[in-house]
Amino acid sequence: MCGIAGLVHFDQSPVSPAVLQRMSDAVAHRGPDGEGFWTEGNIGFAHRRLAIIDLSPAGHQPMLSADHRYVLSYNGEIYNFRELRAELEAAGYWFRSKTDSEVLLYALAEWGTKAFDRLNGMFALAFWDRKTRQLLLARDRYGIKPLYIARFGSSLAFGSEQKAITAVPGFTVRPDRKALREYFTFQNIFTDRTLVEGVRLLPAGHFAVLDLRDGEPELQHTQYWDFDFREPDHPTDAAEYREELDRLFQQAVTRQLVTDVELGSYLSGGMDSGSITAVAAKSFPYLKTFTCGFDLSSASGIELGFDERAKAEAMSYRFKTEHYEMVLKAGDMERAMPSLAWHLEEPRVGQSYPNFYAAKLASRFVKVVLSGAGGDELFGGYPWRYYRAVVNDSFDDYVRKYYGFWQRLVDDDRLDRLFRPIAGDVDDVDTRAIFRNVFANNGEGPRGPEDYINHSLYFEAKTFLHGLLVVEDKLSMAHSLESRVPFLDNDLVEFAMRCPVKLKLNNLSEVVRLNENEPGGKQNRFFQKTKDGKQILRDVMANYVPTEIVEAEKQGFSAPDASWFKGDSIDFVRRTLLDKSAPLYDYLDYGEASSIVEEHVEGKHNNRLAIWSLLNANQWLSHYAG
Repeated sequence: MCGIAGLVHFDQSPVSPAVLQRMSDAVAHRGPDGEGFWTEGNIGFAHRRLAIIDLSPAGHQPMLSADHRYVLSYNGEIYNFRELRAELEAAGYWFRSKTDSEVLLYALAEWGTKAFDRLNGMFALAFWDRKTRQLLLARDRYGIKPLYIARFGSSLAFGSEQKAITAVPGFTVRPDRKALREYFTFQNIFTDRTLVEGVRLLPAGHFAVLDLRDGEPELQHTQYWDFDFREPDHPTDAAEYREELDRLFQQAVTRQLVTDVELGSYLSGGMDSGSITAVAAKSFPYLKTFTCGFDLSSASGIELGFDERAKAEAMSYRFKTEHYEMVLKAGDMERAMPSLAWHLEEPRVGQSYPNFYAAKLASRFVKVVLSGAGGDELFGGYPWRYYRAVVNDSFDDYVRKYYGFWQRLVDDDRLDRLFRPIAGDVDDVDTRAIFRNVFANNGEGPRGPEDYINHSLYFEAKTFLHGLLVVEDKLSMAHSLESRVPFLDNDLVEFAMRCPVKLKLNNLSEVVRLNENEPGGKQNRFFQKTKDGKQILRDVMANYVPTEIVEAEKQGFSAPDASWFKGDSIDFVRRTLLDKSAPLYDYLDYGEASSIVEEHVEGKHNNRLAIWSLLNANQWLSHYAG
């Protein structure tokens, strides 16, 4: 796990080692174990190393092939590198290290971009062919590792974080107003835009080639993989699906245990992280586990159930782990906000400061941590979302319903008022079209409720899960911690995409009946969090975690901010968002934003997500646009 950066000058001027040093310094937190540089005329790479596999100098990057033709700078882990190494050795390649980096180097040399079909892991990489003068940039299937690209003046820069790009002299940081509108629609960014104008995020499952023999070429993007949720043509017996899921889950976790440093696991109190911990603990006696809980002394309503420390402690006892926990209080959000916004670089889904503290806790004891991300998105963990658009007159009808739900902060009318100060700059942002375009060709020809559920699973894997992964990367690497996600193992994902919807959701048939024959209030109970969802996963995970965990309602990793924003944190919220001189109000309407705050404080509406997003965007603007 590392940080990468690089620079290309199209005017043929040499890349300055001093500029590469600045780019490396900007992402030093990603790799405190070493740094390396490589330059050749108008192209240069920088690399920061977090040593995980083969801690010797043989793992140094940028890495050159034995014949000095190829150069690799890479961030990630390839979990099947030993199998690939055996293939490459049989083809005549000789290895001087035990790293997955060297395996990746020669895999790309041997198979070119076809190598991506063989890789099981997470990566962002830059690969230079000195003979053909072609630069290859690529990102893993699911977007676990980010890679940012910007073209400005006569240069192209790239990096694991935007900070590597903004460190380049001549790059001017300006907020991307269209991306800001997109964020405040979805609390996420679905396109490849970022909040920095001109900086783009290479989409997951894509590679891009720059042919420098063409003078001033354009990056040629290619999608090499995509999610494809669909009903199986020939479904087998449910018991066979459960047996196969159990096998693949154990295989996925075991694959991701490869490391030459200490490894731990998050243990949230839920089923997914608990099951991962159960499997990992078989290989690591007294595995270290980590939980963040919340002080609920001023919480109320459903937030009284947000602290899962007792459940995590019970599972730690069961699995005999060495367990550590942290309790977050209202003031911890305010304390974390400056550092959080700097590392996160742009707001994404959810209220991410608990993740920041969880990574900080884990990094005190281990360099690698296992995360339960992906289980919900693959196996239908959010039925109250899917059921809102399960019976439709057409695909456009489905888009209308689901788009309405995914306006997570405010509706379009209020958004228009919120963006009045820059309305002329964002009037052409068609967020409904952005939403529709996520589906690409996958929105064609749905036949029934199962197909619409699969469309929803596709949509959420492409957007919500991707946002979670970007947050996970930034906030773990802020503390020089590698986060691994066993649910995003290739074989497990392929299984999940062909698993029948009826094995994931219990109440689908009843919701369909209500949608078709009894529309109205009766179906509202299916729009609440329930014990439905992930049924096949619950059945299998019962082999690993206690029954009360398997049968529990879905609980996200959220702080009781709805209560805190009206109580313990009210002074911070008002001090920040009711300040007319705040940088936020160069872009957003003060009156509309202040009404969002006051509605929440007065108990008229739960605006916790909108308030968090306003706070986060304001802090981002203070850092990057001040």
